[in-house]
Amino acid sequence: MQRISKILLYYKFLPLSDPKAVMMWQRELCERLGLRGRILISEHGINGTVGGDMAACKEYVKKCKEYFGKMEFKWSEGGAEDFPRLSVKVRDEIVAFGAPGELKVDENGVVGGGVHLKPAQVNKLVEERGDEVVFFDGRNAMEAQIGKFKNAVVPDVNTTHDFIRELESGKYDWMKDKPVISYCTGGIRCEILSALMKNRGFKEVYQIDGGIVRYGEKYGNDGLWEGSLYVFDKRMHTEFGMGTEDPGFVQLGHCVHCGTPTNKFENCGNLECRTQTLMCPSCAADPAKRTCGRDECAEVVRKQAHAAG
Repeated sequence: MQRISKILLYYKFLPLSDPKAVMMWQRELCERLGLRGRILISEHGINGTVGGDMAACKEYVKKCKEYFGKMEFKWSEGGAEDFPRLSVKVRDEIVAFGAPGELKVDENGVVGGGVHLKPAQVNKLVEERGDEVVFFDGRNAMEAQIGKFKNAVVPDVNTTHDFIRELESGKYDWMKDKPVISYCTGGIRCEILSALMKNRGFKEVYQIDGGIVRYGEKYGNDGLWEGSLYVFDKRMHTEFGMGTEDPGFVQLGHCVHCGTPTNKFENCGNLECRTQTLMCPSCAADPAKRTCGRDECAEVVRKQAHAAG
């Protein structure tokens, strides 16, 4: 009988009085069920991505709901083999925006966040308000290279830690009186980002229930989403509908060296850089081309290739 595996993506914001105890319980539970992945716990809640056998995933969902109450899990293809290990840690924040003291949560979740919209409500808002609506990407800028909402504003951020600086830079003040739909992979980053935006004077802020994942599941490549979705496991990216062969699929990602369409990121060959960069298989296989494109990295990689040859 063929073994069926799955990956679970989930989060829940709620006050946790003893995050360390929750960490120990989660580690024991995952080890017993043979799950691997990454789980972060703080006094504000839990954020995790785990993979394993279908039966083990179902048992994990059951135990989490018994402990945390109502919560949503997103299922996707993959398994434990997509993660190098199990990591369960306590942190000041379950998403590192660098503002643990600003975030407020209660039994209903984040206090003061943006209005939640179902995927159909997202489309309806755009139909009603047209170009007035601004999609605001709540992910790292790199992720948007292979997929984003049509005409989205993509902030110049390398990590979530950069968002507060960006929001306070004045670059986005023109959006403060517009309807802004913040979005991210599964919704967790925008739970916090939308609250940070409202705290900084953005008046009409929304977030997508379930993030890009839920929107893509409903509309595939026939909605407002374009391209692939970056994911933080060995898959690196995933697509909706019939994938890249879907007639409605929009290819956004291209190799930085030759322009060939690709959705695959590779690490820069300069060991002191290692920046994830879009490269086609041919260029990635060439030691002299395996760089992020910066001149200094290209020089280092050329010297490495010459020394090896």
